[in-house]
Amino acid sequence: MNGATALIETLADCGVELCIANPGTSEMHLVQALDSVPQMKSVLALFEGVCTGAADGYARMTGKPAATLLHLGPGLANGIANLHNARRANSPMINIVGNHPNYHVGFDAPLTSDIETLAKNYSSWIKSCSTNETLAQDGADAYTATLRQSTGSNGQIATLIMGADAAWGESSGPVMPNALPQRSKIDEQPIERIAPLLEKGGRSMMLLEHHATDPAALAAASKIASKTGCRLMTGTFPGRVDGGPGAVAVERLPYFPEQVLQTLDGVEHLIIVGGQVPASFFAYKGIPGQLVPKGCKVSRLTHIEEDSIDALQRLAERLGAQNEVIKNFEKVEIGKPSGELDTKSIIQSVAATMPENLIVATDSGGGNAAYPYCQNSAPNTWLSLTGGAIGQGGPCATGAALACPDRQVLAMLGDGGAAYTNQSFWTQAREGLNVTTVIFANRSYNILNVEYARLGVTEVGDIAASLFDIGNPALNWVDMARGFGVPGATADTAEELTTLLEKSYETPGPFVIQANAEMQR
Repeated sequence: MNGATALIETLADCGVELCIANPGTSEMHLVQALDSVPQMKSVLALFEGVCTGAADGYARMTGKPAATLLHLGPGLANGIANLHNARRANSPMINIVGNHPNYHVGFDAPLTSDIETLAKNYSSWIKSCSTNETLAQDGADAYTATLRQSTGSNGQIATLIMGADAAWGESSGPVMPNALPQRSKIDEQPIERIAPLLEKGGRSMMLLEHHATDPAALAAASKIASKTGCRLMTGTFPGRVDGGPGAVAVERLPYFPEQVLQTLDGVEHLIIVGGQVPASFFAYKGIPGQLVPKGCKVSRLTHIEEDSIDALQRLAERLGAQNEVIKNFEKVEIGKPSGELDTKSIIQSVAATMPENLIVATDSGGGNAAYPYCQNSAPNTWLSLTGGAIGQGGPCATGAALACPDRQVLAMLGDGGAAYTNQSFWTQAREGLNVTTVIFANRSYNILNVEYARLGVTEVGDIAASLFDIGNPALNWVDMARGFGVPGATADTAEELTTLLEKSYETPGPFVIQANAEMQR
């Protein structure tokens, strides 16, 4: 047995069930190993950004790492934007990156690069000196590292940089999986400090992120809110929230900093659970970067790596809130819209046609805006653009569909972001995935129009307008999808869009809808 086969068998024994690959010459022994270990499903993607984004979506839905197989430094570099999003989502993932043998690196062959420097920005664990005898244990350690919660925004991505000689060299075989790491539990001090703040009444808010958006954590937080009157909010772009009728009702912070400050205005106690103090996505002249209004005291219940479920349940017990009512989203009949398409009518069309247990992956302003309007429609799982690097939505939807083949998946994408990773259509077609993609086709990087206007610019010059415009030539998403093997259709009215959405959910396999929307400025 060679090192590559020992590695793949070890990962399979640890519980890795999926490898999303775009291999090259340096990874041929890994490909051969995947052929001999059928219990690990292998899926081909045409671009590494689809590999990493799909592994992110798979992890968000399963809580387990998929492996990616990437070709040297350029392959890893192609996947980095969605590694950034996955890191911010705390998604477990194992990147296997092929490399030259040590003796070949010194020849400075065309694909030689400093892979470790690339990986450091997005990895919580890196190994670059594996041998044929250590490779299997390094794989087991990589798996363990992805399930170990890191501090801050370090994420849970392990990168194993594998020299070709480690892959082809003789190995003594796979190794046993390591013991699984557990989240640390907080002591009593934060609970005893925060409970009196909530008992006093006043205007308090708990900001729930990461582990604190688990349904069990939200349930405990809702009981606390019923007892004390505090508000509950998640961050602007949570990695995963399970919502819809019957799920815990929770608000979401808005996007622009002025809106966040307005939402928090009057809050006397802001309690951070599992995340960080709100910060503006970008710096704006005259607006604070950290979005805490004057007079608001910030307290922390848990850090990102700590057990927020346990902490919230203990806080509820300390407050005597164990038997309080959980406030859930309620079912409301949403009528189908009519007339021309704009962002509002697209969102209403989506909300009116949602099937039960829909998974929604968003990569657009309109898609994110749809969240509150869909919570009274049908049970759903929402996967947001955690790191702001567009090109996530299509790959993330692909990974979610691989993880949950029995559920419908909807990707709500802007035409600018979708063009980054349109190769995901091909993988959806090849695997027969039930992904419906709605493209907000406003033929513009529209968020940049909004940001430009926020500078106070009232007249957009020709050069600036051309840098925000992607309508010359216009992108034909139906033809593009068909070229990748995915059927599709165009919707010009709300009636057409609702009909196409319903048809797509009833028909197995992927489908693309180009929603020709008026540009919202």
